[in-house]
Amino acid sequence: MSTDLPLDSSVSWFDPLYEAADRRAAAVPWANLHPCGWVADYASANPGPGTAVIVGCGLGDDAEVIAAAGYTTTAFDVSQHAVEWCRDRFPDSAVDYRVADLLDLDADLVGRFDLVVEVRTIQSLPPRLREQSIDGVASLVVPDGVVLIVALARPDSTVPNGPPWAVSAGELKRFAEGGLVVAGDRSESGHLVLEFSRNTDRE
Repeated sequence: MSTDLPLDSSVSWFDPLYEAADRRAAAVPWANLHPCGWVADYASANPGPGTAVIVGCGLGDDAEVIAAAGYTTTAFDVSQHAVEWCRDRFPDSAVDYRVADLLDLDADLVGRFDLVVEVRTIQSLPPRLREQSIDGVASLVVPDGVVLIVALARPDSTVPNGPPWAVSAGELKRFAEGGLVVAGDRSESGHLVLEFSRNTDRE
């Protein structure tokens, strides 16, 4: 994705973008109207039950595939228009779609989920918010839960240039400060695809 967003923007631009799209998915740069393949693969290999949350849920496709795998699923986005769009797309969904800000999480979301799914949300925020956004993602998971991260990759030695601002493996070591370790690595094709867990016995 390439945009002309100001470098000091954080989350305020998401809702106007969804509003301007006027329910045209082609006007949302990241909207594919199908789940991320890595998320679908994870759901197939690791079905519920359990609780799950989708961070920055967009138009809801990842949330729906996780819910279909048996998880009691919450999905949030900072954009009210995105959340309303999800509810309209999936009127009979069991997913709890709600408005929430990763950088200022509602207390009832923190420490609640067995599975946390974050697909290209961290990279959509300016680098100055990287540690804060990673800490927000980490705060959602229960002590023995899993965090699944999908992000555009860049070498540690390079400076992020965006948006989006690709993520380095070194930056994701921030999860270790919350006690999470890499439990699975399916990174490929210019993407980091990592599972973090406090359960080091997990394959």
